[in-house]
Amino acid sequence: MANLKEIRIRLTSVNTTQQITKAMKLVSASKLKRAQDRILQMRPYSEKLNEILSNIMGNLEGSTSLSFNRKSEPKKVLIVLITSDKGLCGGFNSNLIKTTRRLLTETYAKQRQSGNITMLTVGKKGYDFFKKEKDITFITDYTNIFSNLTFEKSQAISSGLMDAFTHEKYDVIELVYAKFVNAASQVFSVERFLPVEPSANSATITKKADYIFEPEKEQLLEELVPKILNTQFFKALLDSSASEHGARMVAMESATNNAQELMRALRIQYNRERQAAITKEILEIVGGAAALEEN
Repeated sequence: MANLKEIRIRLTSVNTTQQITKAMKLVSASKLKRAQDRILQMRPYSEKLNEILSNIMGNLEGSTSLSFNRKSEPKKVLIVLITSDKGLCGGFNSNLIKTTRRLLTETYAKQRQSGNITMLTVGKKGYDFFKKEKDITFITDYTNIFSNLTFEKSQAISSGLMDAFTHEKYDVIELVYAKFVNAASQVFSVERFLPVEPSANSATITKKADYIFEPEKEQLLEELVPKILNTQFFKALLDSSASEHGARMVAMESATNNAQELMRALRIQYNRERQAAITKEILEIVGGAAALEEN
């Protein structure tokens, strides 16, 4: 009977856990709907702006130099890692960390050995993992930004990144984040934030577009580029937010289904143990009755 009590306690525990995971799934589904609407509305605008910027940069004359397309040997590197503040979202954070470790190992191994890797984390999970690395310098970390994500908060971060790049504190700034595809799928990618590079298609264009600039080319781009980069960074945050909620919803749905299967197995075990206990009691009663008759 002690075994039956243990099974009943475990059944109650699993049932409570299932209710929690089911509630978390519903909350994530609600947040995912809002985050998905925001990124789907933002993405076409951001991609078109980025395309315009890349095309213009690709058609600039060689003598034209801007503070945002300054190219040099990447000695000082800043990596912006965008993770979540909370866990229970499957492999979302671990995949972002793996992507960052691959970037550090394969692309910037030389800079890491010389101690020229700096990291800025958006989200608590990325900071908690990499803060143990002694050869990486942290400038700051942003937590709880996704609880009320606005363009103003995003602009404050991206403006600081652009200011650091123009003052030559860093030669390259990379973004590591998750691109939202759907609730069950995310693409974990590395994107060059600065310097601004021409589009990949511009290298194959033999005939340059004849843009008419008013005001002057440099003045226009110095005003236009920061606005586009602010939008691009905000899109990355929205992508990560939607990806996090999608990953958490899928993880909680899987946890709920696993709890249901575990409860089913525990009920079968409980019924077997209960039947065995009843059979044992019947045998004891029959045996005792038979002993009394013999006496």
